Amino acid sequence: MSFYETVFVARQELSAAQVEAMAAHLTEVLTQGKGDVTKTEFCGLRTLAYSIKKNRKGHYVLFNIDAPPQAVMEMERQMRLNEDILRFLTLKVDKLDPEPSHLMQSKQNRDRRYEVFEERETYETIVDEGERE
Repeated sequence: MSFYETVFVARQELSAAQVEAMAAHLTEVLTQGKGDVTKTEFCGLRTLAYSIKKNRKGHYVLFNIDAPPQAVMEMERQMRLNEDILRFLTLKVDKLDPEPSHLMQSKQNRDRRYEVFEERETYETIVDEGERE
């Protein structure tokens, strides 16, 4: 079997539960084709670089797939038929990455940026107090 990464963007009007149901349906299509989805990441509602079909935002979902090419082709066919999916991209990769994707890492780094700032502020106050002594 081959390894693939697939990202799709769903319309902004959908709720998170509807996007999860759509991802579950696509996972079911892959499992029926004797494939396996090793990782599913819901990257959330993000702003698009340009409007697609009058949508300025979209729900991003990433799949890591271990499946035969026929199962992936069927999943892509289902995505083309679904009007709620704005865009999708499937890439064949040499190995699957178990780590969080760059989209999720940037989201975590945004949260850490504030933690680092608070730690830096504490460190600076300690250094200032040490110089005063």
